[in-house]
Amino acid sequence: TPPDTVFPVITILGDNPAIVELGSSYTDAGATSDGGETVTSSGSVDTSLVGTYTITYSATDDAGNTSTATRTVNVVDTTDPTLLLTGSDLITIEVGTAFTDPGATATDNYDEDITVITTGTVDVNTIGTYTLTYTATDSSNNTSSITRTVNVVDTTDPTLLLTGSDLITIE
Repeated sequence: TPPDTVFPVITILGDNPAIVELGSSYTDAGATSDGGETVTSSGSVDTSLVGTYTITYSATDDAGNTSTATRTVNVVDTTDPTLLLTGSDLITIEVGTAFTDPGATATDNYDEDITVITTGTVDVNTIGTYTLTYTATDSSNNTSSITRTVNVVDTTDPTLLLTGSDLITIE
């Protein structure tokens, strides 16, 4: 009889490439072989780190023919940073008084240090409604924004000053 030169055919189960969200769990779907050979796998996926990982499957038949197949697993970060305003989202100040922006903070599932960019201005000398926008972008270019409204109002009654005497006599 001629020697067996037919290699096992490995079928990867599930998605290939597979996509896994950063911080979630990954369970490999495995692979099968057409001749019922045992399929072993090697490689690992670190879901706490964005990157591309490879799982390699191998199967060897009774004649010693070995086949391999690979699955690519992409760990991705598609989650926007979380923004939280410091203080209220609506602030009212009296015209002519100082305004100190309390700002906002950002957290993310991957990046430790996210910078918050503030756009918009408040003219404390002009009555009106002003919007400050806070934006945070993580290293995977996921972005989120939040706004604060600042109302500059005039609630102070005018002060009347008399010139001269407060009693005037006219004949």
